[in-house]
Amino acid sequence: MSVVEREGYRFRQRICVPCYETDASFYLKPASFMDMAQEIAYWAAQELGFGYDDLQRHKTAWVLSRMHFHFIAPPKWREMVDLFTWHKGAEGLFYLRDFVLRSPEGEPLVTATSSWLVINVETRHIVRDEETLSLLDVDRERVDDSIVEPAPKVMIPKQLTPDPAGERQVRYSDIDILGHTNNARYLVWAMDALPYQEMASRRVRDVYINFNKETVPGDRVEIFTARESGEEGSDVFYVEGKVEGKSAFTVKLVY
Repeated sequence: MSVVEREGYRFRQRICVPCYETDASFYLKPASFMDMAQEIAYWAAQELGFGYDDLQRHKTAWVLSRMHFHFIAPPKWREMVDLFTWHKGAEGLFYLRDFVLRSPEGEPLVTATSSWLVINVETRHIVRDEETLSLLDVDRERVDDSIVEPAPKVMIPKQLTPDPAGERQVRYSDIDILGHTNNARYLVWAMDALPYQEMASRRVRDVYINFNKETVPGDRVEIFTARESGEEGSDVFYVEGKVEGKSAFTVKLVY
């Protein structure tokens, strides 16, 4: 039996939000949504013939490069939700995949878009092959958008002066099946770098994240933060992680 159910060009997974994926207010954590999205993306790709096992035969793998997700009404512990995903074909170097988390009644709770690369697992170089492109070929006009614009590039604005916010050393609990830091861990680090009392009492509205350079066990990642006022009274936080001066990830959080 498949873990996901196919509904046209979409795949769906029914999930009961577990306690260990929620915060002290019982809301689904942003990083937990990333974990859920990553898992259903693998299963959906597998069903279509370009999943983890299919790519491994060619010594290639999917790597998440950018993601943007928007919280409308984050679910809470014990709530049942339906997570949908679908791929939207290639755009430039990226392969696009969207997600939407819905209530059982169909109301959207979280919308998301992501940009992926295929890399050679030995050389770590980007791979663009005609076989993968043909498998991912879709009619974009017949595919919905969860978020219309692809996930953007994220950088700390030049007018802001980042503040040092500590260091994280990559350890066992951070590592994924490809042997490098799991995508969601960077968001965990980013949110851990911000003031807890302020973050615990507020709900994040938008999360933008870029993965610029992989990190591996033993790497020491220096964390920097910056803050500015956004539109309509929002607060915007930037978090960047660097290894030996080179950017490993950048996060933009809008509250």
